[in-house]
Amino acid sequence: MLHGIVETLKGVRRDEQEEKQKMIKGRVVLMKKNVLDFNDFGASLLDRFHELVGKKVALHLISSQYTHSAENELELEGKVGKAAYLENWITTITSLTPGDSAFDVTFDYEEEIGIPGAFIIKNFHHSEFYIKTLTLENVPGHEHAPVHFVCNSWVYPADKYKTDRVFFTNKTYLPNQTPAPLLSYRQQELVNLRGDGSGELQEWDRVYDYAFYNDLADPDKGEDYARPVLGGSSHYPYPRRGRTGRLPTKTDPNTESRIPLLMSLNIYVPRDERFGHLKMSDFLGYGIKSLAQFLLPEFKDLCDSISNEFDSFEDALKIYEGGFKLPDGPLLKSIYDNVPLELLKEILPTDGEGLFKFPTPKVIQEDKSAWRTDEEFTQEMLGGMNPVVISRVKEFPPTSNLDPEVYGDQSSAMAWHHVKDHMDGITIDEAIEANKLFILNHHDSLMPYLRRINSTTTKTYASRTLLFLQNDGRLKPLAIELSVPHPNGDKLGAVSKVYTPAEDGVDGSVWQLAKAYAAVNDSGVHQLISHFLNTHVVIEPFVIATNRQLSVLHPIHKLLHPHFRDTMNINAFARQILINAGGILEATVFPAKYSMELSSAIYKNWNFLDQALPVDLMKRGMAEEDSNAPHGLRLVIPDYPYAVDGLEIWSAIQTWVEDYCNFYYHSDDSVEKDTELQSWWKEIREEGHGDKKNEPWWPKMHTRKELIHSCTIIIWIASALHAAVNFGQYPFAGYMPNRPTVSRQFMPEAGSEEYEELKTNPDKVFLRTITARLQTLLGIALIEILSKHSSDEVYLGQRDTPGWTQDAEPLEAFDKFGKKLNEIEKKIMEMNNDEKWKNRVGPANIPYTLLYPTSEPGMTGKGIPNSVSI
Repeated sequence: MLHGIVETLKGVRRDEQEEKQKMIKGRVVLMKKNVLDFNDFGASLLDRFHELVGKKVALHLISSQYTHSAENELELEGKVGKAAYLENWITTITSLTPGDSAFDVTFDYEEEIGIPGAFIIKNFHHSEFYIKTLTLENVPGHEHAPVHFVCNSWVYPADKYKTDRVFFTNKTYLPNQTPAPLLSYRQQELVNLRGDGSGELQEWDRVYDYAFYNDLADPDKGEDYARPVLGGSSHYPYPRRGRTGRLPTKTDPNTESRIPLLMSLNIYVPRDERFGHLKMSDFLGYGIKSLAQFLLPEFKDLCDSISNEFDSFEDALKIYEGGFKLPDGPLLKSIYDNVPLELLKEILPTDGEGLFKFPTPKVIQEDKSAWRTDEEFTQEMLGGMNPVVISRVKEFPPTSNLDPEVYGDQSSAMAWHHVKDHMDGITIDEAIEANKLFILNHHDSLMPYLRRINSTTTKTYASRTLLFLQNDGRLKPLAIELSVPHPNGDKLGAVSKVYTPAEDGVDGSVWQLAKAYAAVNDSGVHQLISHFLNTHVVIEPFVIATNRQLSVLHPIHKLLHPHFRDTMNINAFARQILINAGGILEATVFPAKYSMELSSAIYKNWNFLDQALPVDLMKRGMAEEDSNAPHGLRLVIPDYPYAVDGLEIWSAIQTWVEDYCNFYYHSDDSVEKDTELQSWWKEIREEGHGDKKNEPWWPKMHTRKELIHSCTIIIWIASALHAAVNFGQYPFAGYMPNRPTVSRQFMPEAGSEEYEELKTNPDKVFLRTITARLQTLLGIALIEILSKHSSDEVYLGQRDTPGWTQDAEPLEAFDKFGKKLNEIEKKIMEMNNDEKWKNRVGPANIPYTLLYPTSEPGMTGKGIPNSVSI
């Protein structure tokens, strides 16, 4: 009898074990809804109440294998399993800071499901959460390894969606390799992300769509706030931005209405494209908003007052050293009334006694006057914040490409007698032949807009700065030409004057002003073209098209996705408060209300293939093809820090992309027959960069070589190019006299009062010419924010999710890429410490580290984030 009882108990235990074996254990990692560093306790309580009444978070596995229906017919769509629910939601307390919570989930094992390839999640709670991963252990038939799903997405309550939210395993499939039961889910997910092109988009909408830049103006506020629509016309071509679907303005049906500044952080971008909690808590978003909201409205009233002038360079240094007090009045009251204390500390740091204080920029940390030297002026063209403009001179005097029928004779007025004393004993022809003559040329890009720009408070020139390469590898300036349109009409050409180097007396002061006008040009072109247009703006269509046309299962989606992080969000912020009519950029950069029009005019000449660093260097005459040289290029100036480091980074990216793409594409035919890839490339050309769709230079995307080159360019723009032109802003331009953004009066003419004042108080004339006090405060407060890395930044060669793919070879190639970048870091530091390289550390003693791949958080002047993320 006892034996029978024992056997019965054994049988019960066996049944229990078999029952347990029929369960699949899973673990979900997610982040509950938080607002900055604080929990939304109201939402949290409602979620718990929903749990109590049975409204939970349900998950359903989807089969990746064919199954048969009850009628024994083949099911073409993956079978959906029974619901399983997140366990212990109520007892899993969310931390007070944004953090991950882990939840168990137990699925019934259903034999017909087999190995799942996807899952559906339904959120029946009150509020959204951010799901990071789902991991399934001991799946029958897949016991050798967990089944892993990388999600990284916000999931809103189920009633916000028209279709179920679906997530796939972290496998990678070309469209024609997708397991057939998952194909319809793959296709439907892309349909969902495209939207239907109608209505105003809400925060839970996951729609990626295109629109013109028609949301910068605010014509309902008056004519001063009207601006042209950029994009969709031959007159104002421009890349597309993400659609928001807001209603048109009352005044102009072609202009989209704007949201109030108070709502700036809520401007629509797909929820997964918005800044994460850490980035928001770093005040990158809030700081910019506060600048625009509370400093800018008072700016115009105070701009012209005498207190808006710096009296001396010592006065200007008080911003960093002794601290400064803003003028009493509406500005100060507005700041204290409206900006929360914590934000105030971040935007306008104080010493506790009401004195605002900015960190000392690197350019004046060691030597307060090194910025004034000709050596620092020229060195920054090779290793400063805008090293992408300098070009080699191939004919002298420099000529113009502007249409003489419209603009008359725009040839340079420079002549041999201007430069002969500084040519180190050689002729112009000899210098050109020896590749010793260079130019920083802003003439043609600015001249067509200069008459209009000078009708504003700006008073400036179109400049050409001629440079000579000395035997020690450093540049020296030969002459600066400043030009304005002829007062009697554009067809009469330019009125130009040439200035040459001088150190003492009035001539020395005039030369310092000539360099300042050239720097004003370069600062504006840097901010509007090198930085905003050529990185932020041109990359957004690629972000949109990738999400609309390439499934998350697609290898190219997995390759590019990290390089699009936060880009749509920072661009949306920019449209709302930086580049809009009356925004911070118009208030602080010399083209003023014509800034974005100028950007559109430059885009007319944009060419995707020219963005490849080797092509760019050759086009500017800074490099020549040489099969014996590193990377197949010989630099005309061997000591050109941006180009030297840039080519190392470019080559590393190219090798990584080549290794990755060749793993998935075994022939050119596989590229041409990839339906998603072809749709993606077609949409980039015809929609995202639609004003350029008929250009002959677009790659056809028929070969592996074209795919590899295109992806290398995209990653280069989003990572290294942006880093090179962004994170040096505060180190170099945080001290405004070094990189003034505005000039407010023309060069003093001999015989004038200003010219006489140059003899007695040249510094005051200089400071009265360039950016005024409040513009300076506004400008450097902005670039301080833009020059910082957030604490959750992900750098080139890194991924935020280690198990981003299951494929071993791509993981090995990515590891090789990371090791190569480590080698580049060491090489950069070695070169910076080698005195042979004169241009890597100029007179201001700022080593060139802008293309050093990694960084700590904060303002470091180094680090290459994966994406255009600030």
